[in-house]
Amino acid sequence: MNSPNRTDPADAPSPPVARPLHQRLLVGATGLFLLAATVLLGCRALGSDGVTPVPQLLAFLPWLLVPAALALLLAALLRWRAGAVWALVVMGAAGWFLRPYDTGSGSGTGTGSGTNTGSEVRAAGAASGAGSAAPVPLTVLTSNVEYGQATRGLIEVIRREKPDLVFVQECEFRCVELLAEQIPDADYPYRNVVKASSAEGSSILSRFPLTDTARIPGLLAMPGSTARVGDRTVRLQLAHPLPPIPGMVDDWHTELGRIRTFAAAQKAADAPLILAGDFNATRDHATFRAVLDAGGLRDSALLAGAGRTPSWPTDLPRPLGAQIDHVLVSDDFSVRSARFLDLADTDHRSLLVGLELH
Repeated sequence: MNSPNRTDPADAPSPPVARPLHQRLLVGATGLFLLAATVLLGCRALGSDGVTPVPQLLAFLPWLLVPAALALLLAALLRWRAGAVWALVVMGAAGWFLRPYDTGSGSGTGTGSGTNTGSEVRAAGAASGAGSAAPVPLTVLTSNVEYGQATRGLIEVIRREKPDLVFVQECEFRCVELLAEQIPDADYPYRNVVKASSAEGSSILSRFPLTDTARIPGLLAMPGSTARVGDRTVRLQLAHPLPPIPGMVDDWHTELGRIRTFAAAQKAADAPLILAGDFNATRDHATFRAVLDAGGLRDSALLAGAGRTPSWPTDLPRPLGAQIDHVLVSDDFSVRSARFLDLADTDHRSLLVGLELH
């Protein structure tokens, strides 16, 4: 007779079966990716650009959704419940930061808490000029011609689009010569040109009278001017801070910090401002959002519905890439349009913006 306290071996629970080696490796790799993604999103949430490789990866933050979705699929196939939940959280956080960033929230934290739409901001810009003279339309083009290589393509765009203001980065000696030879003074009689080699040269071309102002200090030239547009004086400033490549992240922070200080001073002066160029930063960089906050500035591409259109690098298939070329404006302007244009022989797309000064 069997003892009443004895368990039948057939009813005993099976010992846990270890995952096969290939599954353990996949779980480990997925976990490492999710950990790195969590750190990256944590930096974004805390308003910190961190250290290498965080600033470089933040430029492509929207694309985190793609590998996060693959991690979710892999976790589901591996029946790793914790990993699936973790991937869902990462996807939710990455999706949250796809929302438009608006300086009008007044938080000043740079964490992207504002949610105003482009149409709301355009209406606010127009309202600021209510009761004044009729708005003045103008178009602005910014273009990084990569060591002057794309100058001929830029000249074609200028002839075709006829922008009122042109901001050119990496305009070295030959670039300056070509612009002088092929863009008549009759079309752009006013110019602020910094002649330099390689990526250090910059130019501003204008149909409106210019008065040169002090440059923002930086290794790459960042000239500034005031322009007489209608009966208003508009501050123009070209931006081209160093890129956040490994070993130069501190310099990138420093130069964007100088742009932030300039933007804050212009806000205090309550003067219309156009700040345009290659910022080497996206709205997912805290240092760039600090510029927006300090100057109370709006990103024209975002307001025109092109807030995630990539401008760099052009050798990636669309829609991959990051938007690091911007035309930022004070609330004296409303935005009518924004288009990114392809130029041969440069790794940047040019940005053409239609504005109205109120």
